[in-house]
Amino acid sequence: MSVPHHSVAIVGTGFSGLGMAIRLAQRGERDYVVLEKAAEVGGTWRDNRYPGCACDVPSRLYSFSFEQNPSWSRDYATAGEIWAYLRDVADRYAVRERTVFGADLRAAEWDEQARRWHLTAADGRHWTAGALVLGVGALHEPRVPDVPGLDTFPGPVLHTADWPEQDGLDGKRVALVGTGASSVQLLPELAPRAAHTTVFQRTPAWTIPKKDRPWSPRRQRLFRRFPALQRAVRWRTYWELEARAPLFVRFPAIARLVERLALRELHKAVDDPQVRDQLTPRYRIGCKRILLSSDYWPTFNRPDVSLVTSAIAAVEDGAVVAADGSRHEVDAVVLGTGFDVRGSYERIDIRGLGGRTLTDAWADGMRTNLGVTVAGFPELYVLLGPNTGLGHNSVVLMIELATRYVLDSLARARVQGPAVTTPAAQEAFRREMDRRSQHTVWTTGCHSWYLDEHGRNATLWPGSTVSYWWRTRRRRDEDFQPLSTPTASEADRVLAQ
Repeated sequence: MSVPHHSVAIVGTGFSGLGMAIRLAQRGERDYVVLEKAAEVGGTWRDNRYPGCACDVPSRLYSFSFEQNPSWSRDYATAGEIWAYLRDVADRYAVRERTVFGADLRAAEWDEQARRWHLTAADGRHWTAGALVLGVGALHEPRVPDVPGLDTFPGPVLHTADWPEQDGLDGKRVALVGTGASSVQLLPELAPRAAHTTVFQRTPAWTIPKKDRPWSPRRQRLFRRFPALQRAVRWRTYWELEARAPLFVRFPAIARLVERLALRELHKAVDDPQVRDQLTPRYRIGCKRILLSSDYWPTFNRPDVSLVTSAIAAVEDGAVVAADGSRHEVDAVVLGTGFDVRGSYERIDIRGLGGRTLTDAWADGMRTNLGVTVAGFPELYVLLGPNTGLGHNSVVLMIELATRYVLDSLARARVQGPAVTTPAAQEAFRREMDRRSQHTVWTTGCHSWYLDEHGRNATLWPGSTVSYWWRTRRRRDEDFQPLSTPTASEADRVLAQ
């Protein structure tokens, strides 16, 4: 039986995968396939469905520039509404017709002789492709803490990234572990349902009010009738958010002002001075992600909500034991402990020139050029890759800019043949990211998922989206090495540069 071959294989159907597929089709490319491990499109917004889950970027900006939605229900859409939007986009642009569902990609190997990727799914199905685009995202693989006894706890153990249809938490004593973005959204929804909620906090989060307003039917009608009006509002929102970039990069005085405003809100929201002090961050605002919520802090005024700031030492039958020796009786454990940023890539055995794995190539940290291409891996493209996340604006913008860069590269490969990023270009980008991140708020000392195990910023773009647009507006040929007619020494020749 012959193996299906495509010019481009795309992995994932979140914003990255759908956007890539749609732009390929708009460029006239028909020979592509989308591989999706689940039975439905949606990525992060399909998988994250815990109570209260919503986006912290305004809906009018957290959407494709080419497919605005005049029917958002409010300024900050819920997860379910964003998922519905992505399903609608997939239908509208006929992406489903080119998607293979249930295709859990587990291996991708570059064939140096045939100059194509060999792809293998978990169920044994195979494909080949001239180019491989990874739209697997970073908010996919749950991070589960290594706590003694957690795996033998007899009650429900849930993670916010893997929430069941029926969670069974009503009337239970619940331990909520973590105070990041997921927990801040979940706690106000969970507390009224649980008999008691004990929040285990490692580090308090900077939280500012979420000014979330519903969209009136009149506004929706106006946007449907006058799309240019919605685009104008989108541009205004974009520049409002873009103006926050200096908070993270250059001007600490702005950060101190925002801190004072946030602490004023905390003082008004929490009655107990001891709890208020425990919820007060001791690090610079922006060092970790700034969270949006108007009801998280007030939830700690409830008599059935308690806060524990001592680390978790162990989980026992019916209790969580803290490092200070205190024992907290619980019936269920909920983990709001975030994601393994590298997990989405490490679950796929990706092998480039010379059979070198991506895991080995990234042993000293995730390294790319422009967050898109990787030295030693021809015609491999990563969307929303290292150093393309944002702390101040919509990552959908970054996805679209990277997609344009990939399209340019694919067009050149079609004429010039496959190519691979040079180690020199990748190293220059790494040094640039280190230099530009050096004096930002992200490196001021807090423990953040923005930094890798080596303390490097491997997640965020240290600048404005305008600057990333400028860098990715065209592909620099000098950053790539064309692959010659395959020889036994091809891998050594390219990797030795």
